[in-house]
Amino acid sequence: MASSTEHPATKALLDRMQHSRVEGVAIAPGDDFRYLIGFSPTPDERPCYLLAGFRGAALVMPSLNARQVADHTSLPLFSYADADGPAVALEGAAEAAGVPSTCSRLAVGDSMRADALLVLLAKWPAMRPESASRLVGGLRARKSEAELGRLQATADLADQAMTEAFSACRPGATERDIADAASLAFREGSAEEVCHTIVASGPNSAYPHHHTSVRRLAPGDPVTIDIGCRVEGYCSDITRMAILGDASREYEQVHAVVEDAVQAAMARVRPGVACAAIDAAARTAIERAGYGEYFTHRTGHGIGLSVHEGPYVTGTNRELLEPGMVFSIEPGIYLPGRFGVRLEEIVVVTPTGGRRLSRLTRDVFSAR
Repeated sequence: MASSTEHPATKALLDRMQHSRVEGVAIAPGDDFRYLIGFSPTPDERPCYLLAGFRGAALVMPSLNARQVADHTSLPLFSYADADGPAVALEGAAEAAGVPSTCSRLAVGDSMRADALLVLLAKWPAMRPESASRLVGGLRARKSEAELGRLQATADLADQAMTEAFSACRPGATERDIADAASLAFREGSAEEVCHTIVASGPNSAYPHHHTSVRRLAPGDPVTIDIGCRVEGYCSDITRMAILGDASREYEQVHAVVEDAVQAAMARVRPGVACAAIDAAARTAIERAGYGEYFTHRTGHGIGLSVHEGPYVTGTNRELLEPGMVFSIEPGIYLPGRFGVRLEEIVVVTPTGGRRLSRLTRDVFSAR
């Protein structure tokens, strides 16, 4: 029989399955896999699965990953050689986990490759795949004290990297120079990975997800800096604004509106409030100032092992906040061809409200 208790998250998943209508769960390498057993192999084209069923959980692994994965878990592991393919190993793991041969409802991880899903469909032809996010995502959304400690550590490092990025803002510097300064601070700190370094200057700041370029900064340019890293598996994400020299009156006005939106959204954070209400608070502040059409994205996203995960702070998400949930609040205003402003905080839901992880001010940094 497969072991179901060797990792608390795996046991929690199996418990949740008892109250669902699915007959099995299949998770591919990635952040869900890492959450459930404490480790994830490098994903590639070879099918890898964590299978969960009514007996417990088991693993399907290509031979090149089997020994490394076995060092991190005592779950039954069925390996296969490249020349043989995964069919026999999948059969063994399904039997061990208790996924029935007639399985028609299998929940699969959201990041599973299409070719890996096709292998499962060949094994269970009557299977109707559905998302495993409501099972696994519900577990990941509420962070433990240990997870919150890791998120604080990675947020602290992001604050340091942002300070270095500010220092690199000067006339003639390129967007890549600023991104490199942040990346270096991450690498010299405790980061195991630089997740993203978005630097958008001048009119590029009107693109919410601008691709950092070699554009050189000029006096008067606003600069959006959106960066994040991974520490002990957990991610950070922070956005702040800089400006070269003195800000124009229009820039100051737009920045103040975005700041009002952040404050309005943060004031609504408490257990029992719907994610949609947080989005509405930020959006209403921007709409009342006349910039509603220029706020073109959701207000936020959850963060943890993934930079983007649930809960998603959208106008349609009725999910209620619970203590331990962690998500971004990042409203923005983007004036095409001119400039944009976005400010981002990572917020933890506490029993009485919310608290932010960053210790940095949201005031625009004036680079001289």
